[in-house]
Amino acid sequence: GDRSSHEYIAAQLATARPDDAVLSEEAADDRARLAADRVWIVDPLDGTREYGEPGRTDWAVHIALWERGELVAGAVGLPAQGRVLSTAVPTVLSGTDCANGHPIRIAVSRSRAPRQAIRLAELVGGQLMSLGSAGAKVAAVVLGEVEAYVHAGGQYEWDSAAPVAVARAAGLHTSRIDGSPLRYNQPDPSLPDLLVCRAELAESLLDGLARVDGRSAG
Repeated sequence: GDRSSHEYIAAQLATARPDDAVLSEEAADDRARLAADRVWIVDPLDGTREYGEPGRTDWAVHIALWERGELVAGAVGLPAQGRVLSTAVPTVLSGTDCANGHPIRIAVSRSRAPRQAIRLAELVGGQLMSLGSAGAKVAAVVLGEVEAYVHAGGQYEWDSAAPVAVARAAGLHTSRIDGSPLRYNQPDPSLPDLLVCRAELAESLLDGLARVDGRSAG
């Protein structure tokens, strides 16, 4: 699944945008991308484990475009859900019941919920929701199924670039868990932690994460 998806996407980009660089999870890193003006950041199959489990729908295809320092476009395909979220047609956020006392729902990894998210949920009275792909988790925030997604402990640019582009287009907050900006097309593609949440919750969640990690809130 990973290989065939990568081969198809790479061939399409080579035909449509032959002068652009590509950073894909399933290809060797061509360092020429660091001098390029346009770089496609691709995860051909995010959530391979879920893809291999019959009946699961929380896997995704990520394609983002970085241009001169910024993410300028992105799409998260959720084939098993028959849905594509894209910056071309930003999703309109629905309301949230958090203001009425309902717990903040926080999407986390199925296999390794980060310590920071577990302690944050305890701190804010939140509810952890386990999902597969990073794209599926961000989609859940965009679609109003959860209010936040917290990840720590290891990811790469291709895991978050397209989901972050889609989240930003919808008006969500995106950052590292210490509040610092997410930067793409870096020499080291490791981008190990992530917070995506509704904008009105960002300050309180970042403050909670700072307390969990023993940092003073900015």
